[in-house]
Amino acid sequence: MQLKFGSVPVVVASFAEMAKQFLKTHDHIFACRPQTAAGKYTTYNYTNISWAPYGPYLHQGRKIYLSVLFSSKQLESFEYIRVEERHALLSRLCALSRKPIRLKEHLSRLTLSVISRIVLGKKYFSESEYESSIVTLKEFQDMLDELFLLNGVLNIGDWIPWLDFLDLQGYVKQMKAITKKFDRFHDHVIGEHKAKRESVKDFVPKDMVDLLLQLADDPNIDVKLTYDNIKALTQRQNFELLPFGSGRRMCPGYSLGLKMISSSLANMLHGFEWKLPDNMKSEDLNMEEIYGLATPRKFPLVAVLKPRLPLHLY
Repeated sequence: MQLKFGSVPVVVASFAEMAKQFLKTHDHIFACRPQTAAGKYTTYNYTNISWAPYGPYLHQGRKIYLSVLFSSKQLESFEYIRVEERHALLSRLCALSRKPIRLKEHLSRLTLSVISRIVLGKKYFSESEYESSIVTLKEFQDMLDELFLLNGVLNIGDWIPWLDFLDLQGYVKQMKAITKKFDRFHDHVIGEHKAKRESVKDFVPKDMVDLLLQLADDPNIDVKLTYDNIKALTQRQNFELLPFGSGRRMCPGYSLGLKMISSSLANMLHGFEWKLPDNMKSEDLNMEEIYGLATPRKFPLVAVLKPRLPLHLY
């Protein structure tokens, strides 16, 4: 099915066989990304591999992710982080037993904690009023939520280019503002990592920022990495029938995502009995979705849990 969005022709792959044609059979033809305001303003001028044009930079970025950052050896070395954060999640859930809880908030915190420690080396956000950090957990979550939202909006200027300069919906203004927030955050993170590297003679990389900084100094790398490239490559490591995409643009973090989803779900089902609040039946759940870059539930799942194991195991 072909549609016209403003001045841009759009072809919709509305059934599985057609999706296969786009994502597998002819994926080399459709591997490029459209030039949008989100790609320009929120990913350092299309240098995040989500928005990068198909070419040498994208090839190198995917190679770095798959062979260095998300290799089997690297993921195995970070297993202790996933174990520690899963245990912290179970402890928090146990403390809230027999009370209605919004699962989305706790699962988002788990994902953010794991990704922050793997990518940045530590949690660069404070989780309580007694901790000091560059941002609080809520501020960081809000920044990521806004970034995710702005990357999925229908910006009129993308479809009718001659209206772009007017920024009729105010999205470009918001994109520039959120990018400034992330810029300050990334400058702080990279500054700390650079100082740490310079203070040790034979420095051994311990996280993904360390590895990317090391690659930036490598004279043999195909495409030179700048600090903006490093910011873009570490900016959004967030995790449908095609949950990680397919073909040449498939999410390079799918291995980590699958490990986190399967192990976290198994631990939650093993550790707790679950039910809906107020004697609600599963068929009464509202399964409406919100349109955007992803399709989350309009009304997040609320559940009540009860520990199944001795309390000292939480």
